[in-house]
Amino acid sequence: MQFTRLWVGEQTDGQLRSLSRLGMRPNLICRIGLCLSLREPDVPDPALYDDGQVREFNRSTLFGPWDALFVCLIKQHLAEHGLDPQADLESQARAHISRGIRLLSTRISRLADIGNLLKTPADLEEPAEEGK
Repeated sequence: MQFTRLWVGEQTDGQLRSLSRLGMRPNLICRIGLCLSLREPDVPDPALYDDGQVREFNRSTLFGPWDALFVCLIKQHLAEHGLDPQADLESQARAHISRGIRLLSTRISRLADIGNLLKTPADLEEPAEEGK
């Protein structure tokens, strides 16, 4: 099923509003959140993010000119986890965006923190001193 609109719930909307204070538009925050969620090893449970339909996004606004790329990334993640890339696309897109925004809200408090999202856990470890 292809979707043209995507709704997020109350908690996700609140976190979007909070993150918007950093000067980013909500659709950009959603894109970053989606990518952050796709990095997680598991599939988000859509039921955890079913807290209403508070904010609506047009898919064209949400993904912009990179729509095909984002949809392909979601479908690939679904296929890798044994889910149906067609039937589960909309619910998983919503779940990934919601989970990603929640992860994002715990990992950044200022715009400069976004660069840290690119680092892996190994990158965040302090380098060992030579000779020890």
